Amino acid sequence: MVERLVEKTGPAVQLDSGAQTKGEKTRERIMDVAYDSIVQKGFAATSIEELVEAAGITKSGFFYHFKDKNDLARQLFDRFLGEDEGIIETLETRARELSDDPLQSFLIFLNLYAQMMDDMETLHPGCMVASITYQERMFDADVRQMNVDYLLRMRERFTRWLGEIAESNPPRQEVDLSALADNLTGIVEGAIILSKALNDEGLMGRQTRLYRNHIKLLFGGKPSSS
Repeated sequence: MVERLVEKTGPAVQLDSGAQTKGEKTRERIMDVAYDSIVQKGFAATSIEELVEAAGITKSGFFYHFKDKNDLARQLFDRFLGEDEGIIETLETRARELSDDPLQSFLIFLNLYAQMMDDMETLHPGCMVASITYQERMFDADVRQMNVDYLLRMRERFTRWLGEIAESNPPRQEVDLSALADNLTGIVEGAIILSKALNDEGLMGRQTRLYRNHIKLLFGGKPSSS
């Protein structure tokens, strides 16, 4: 998924996962089917029976790879978060390579992120962070904590970058950098929900660009005309 989502933002990045065994391929296929089902109709409505049928395996084959449904959720969410953070890391690395200035590199990052969002609806049918948050009673404590830890890592990542920006480009008004970092995550997660509800594939990119313009205004730039 990472390769597909970042493909249009610049030169292809090779992410070597190594040769997979037959068992590993089966496990990945089960998780692919489970991901699509969970983000489309929810965890509770996704049954082991339908996953077994869709993946073309036996029920004993499912339990060979996963102890139970919560174990599947845990492993699936771990994979999702790894891919999601891999995307962010890739885009940040590219942006910082293109500019040493923290503000400019962050604006580049947001532009790349918005470009990726333009294709998100077809490549990324939903977000497990939102799914787990809204259905938290369906998941065990480990999965819920994974969700919290991920959101805190995103806050720390963007707060650190915004702190670099504030040092060289003091904001035009007082701002809580942690809240500004959370604002980006909130926009992304909320835009996924809105775009699906309104059937508007361009909404996520537009919302990300609005945040980009807010950053430009706050730290001394001018809003984009696009």
